Amino acid sequence: MEEDNPGHVKYQLSKLLKVSLDTVAPKLNLEPLVTICPAKFPGDYQCNNAMSAWKLIKGTRPEFRSPNAVGQAINDNVPASEMIESCTVAGAGFVNIFLSSKWVAQSIQKMLTKGIEIWAPKLRVTTAVVDFSSPNIAKEMHVGHLRSTIIGDTLARMLEFSNVKVLRRNHVGDWGTQFGMLIEYLFDEFPNWEDLGEQAIGDLQAFYKASKQRFDGDPVFKERAQKAVVLLQGGEDKYRKAWTKICEISRREFNHVYQRLAVDLEEKGESFYNPYISEVLASLSNQGLIEDSEGARVIFIEGKNIPLIVVKSDGGFNYASTDLSALWYRLNEEKANWIIYVTDVGQSLHFDMFFSTRSSEIKITNEFQLKPIEAAKRAGWLPAGENLYPKTSHVGFGLVLGDDGKRFRTRSSEVVRLVDLLDEAKTRSKAALVERGKDMEWTAEELEQTAAAVGYGAVKYADLKNNRLTNYTFNFDQMLSDKGNTAVYLLYAHARICSIIRKSGKDIEELKKTGIIVLDHADERVLGLHLLQFAEIVEDACTNLLPNTLCEYLYNLSENFTRFYTNCQVVGSAEETSRLLLSEATAVVMRKCFSLLGITPVYKI
Repeated sequence: MEEDNPGHVKYQLSKLLKVSLDTVAPKLNLEPLVTICPAKFPGDYQCNNAMSAWKLIKGTRPEFRSPNAVGQAINDNVPASEMIESCTVAGAGFVNIFLSSKWVAQSIQKMLTKGIEIWAPKLRVTTAVVDFSSPNIAKEMHVGHLRSTIIGDTLARMLEFSNVKVLRRNHVGDWGTQFGMLIEYLFDEFPNWEDLGEQAIGDLQAFYKASKQRFDGDPVFKERAQKAVVLLQGGEDKYRKAWTKICEISRREFNHVYQRLAVDLEEKGESFYNPYISEVLASLSNQGLIEDSEGARVIFIEGKNIPLIVVKSDGGFNYASTDLSALWYRLNEEKANWIIYVTDVGQSLHFDMFFSTRSSEIKITNEFQLKPIEAAKRAGWLPAGENLYPKTSHVGFGLVLGDDGKRFRTRSSEVVRLVDLLDEAKTRSKAALVERGKDMEWTAEELEQTAAAVGYGAVKYADLKNNRLTNYTFNFDQMLSDKGNTAVYLLYAHARICSIIRKSGKDIEELKKTGIIVLDHADERVLGLHLLQFAEIVEDACTNLLPNTLCEYLYNLSENFTRFYTNCQVVGSAEETSRLLLSEATAVVMRKCFSLLGITPVYKI
C-alpha cells in the first residue's frame, strides 16, 4: 500500500526541501539536490542547492549576499517533520541534515513487520525488456556468455523488485548464415539424418567446427549454404525440420547452465521475429526510409558514409532487419518503455552500432558503426531525447581475463565451457566444506546445497562486484576466499547473524510484534542508517544499470554489522531485544541483496 511505502529517505527529504526551495526562490522551480552526506561533513544527508541557486538570484535579491545566506534560508524554510532531528548550514550553503534516530528505528521496525517489499524503489518505468545471455545455437556457452547472463539476471531481478513488469528475453542466434552451413553439412554427411536423429549430429560443437571448416574451404559448398539460408527463411519444410532438431539439441545444453545459475529466461530468438520483418520493412519503405543501393535495400543514416543494409543483394535478411523487427515488436506488441540490451562489447560490436552511447558507456568510434536505433528514431518509433520514454539502453561490459591478463581460456587455448567452469566452482566449494569437517556434521543434501550456493554464488559475485565496464580476472582462489569482499565472506557473515539469533533462544517473530528498536549507541545508529539507505541504493543500481553499486552496499552492510556486534553485546545485554531485532533487520536486507544478485543464502556454517 502507498502509505506503507512513502519512498526512500532521499525521496522523502526531497519533497520537504522542494517546499523550502519554492519558498526561497519561487520563480526558479529548483529541483532538490539531495545526497548522502560526505564523510568530511557532519550530518546524514545534505542539500546542495545553495551555490547554484545563488548564481541565479545574486544581484536581484539583496538579502542573499552569499551562497551561505541562501543555505540559511533553505534551512529556515524546511517544513517540520518527524524524520528530521536538526539541520546545520556549512561552507557555501551546504545544508547538513540529521535524521531522527527514533524515526530511523521506527522505519526499520516497520520493515520487519510489513516486509522488505515496502522498501522497494519507485521507478518511472512500468514494463521493461531485458535482453541478455543470447548465445548462438549450435555453439557451446562459454565464459564469454557468463557476464551477460549474470548481469542481465541481476538487472531483471532489481527491476522486478521495483515492481516493474520485466520481460526476460533470450535473443538466441538461431537464424543466420551458420544455419545454411550446418544444414547443408548435415544433408551431405547424413542423407538419412531423420532416421538417425541426434546420433547424426553427435557432439554439436564438433559438428559446428567440421561444417565451418568445410564452409571456409569449399566455395561450392559455401554457395549452397548461402542459398540454404534463403530457403530456410522462406519456410522450406526439410530445412525447417533440420533447423528445429539442431535448435533442440542446443537448447538442452544451454539449460544445463541456466539451471545451475538459477536464471529464468524466455527464448525469443532471431527466428521469432522473422514473420514480422517484411511488414516492418514495408512500413519503413512507405515512410521513404528504405532505398535501393547496388542490389540491396538500405537505410541511409545521417553522418554515416555507409548505409544500413536491411535486405541483402541475395534477398536474405540480416542482423539489422531482425533487430529492427525485434525493436518494433517490443515497442508495439509488448508495450515496453525501457529496452535493455546486455551484450559483450568485446564479443560483438553489433550493439555498439545499435546505440548512441552515453558518457558512462564505452565509446567505439568507427565509420562502420551503423545504427538501427537511429533508423528507429527517424521512423518515429523512439523519441529523440535521451531521457524520454520509451528508451533503449546498451549495457556493455569488459572481458573475463585469465591470470596472464589475456582472454580466459584453457591451457590448450580453447574457450572454457561455462558448465565446466560452474561445476569446478561447486567442486572446490564442496572440498573446502569437507576440509572443515562439514561432511560429518551435515546431511549429504545439506552439503550439496551449500556447496552449490557458495560455489555458484562466488562466481556471480566476483563478476558483479566489479564495474561492468572494466575487465576482471577470473581466479578461483580469490573468489572462493572467505576473507575480503567475496560471496563466501558475505554468505558466512549472514549465517553468523542467523546463528546469533538462534542461540539467543528467543522467538524473533514474536519479538517483531512486541519489541522496540532503540539506536542509542553510535554503532547501532550507523548500522540502522545504512539499512534505511537500501531502497535508494537499489534505485541507483537500476537507474545507472550498475549492479556493483548493490555489491558495495552489501559489503559495507556486513562491515557495519561486524563493528556493531564487536562493540555492542547482543545476547544477554539489557538491550538484547532491540539488538536482536537490529540483527534480524540486517539479515533480512542481506537476504534481499543476495536475492537481487541471484545468490542463494546459507543459514549455517
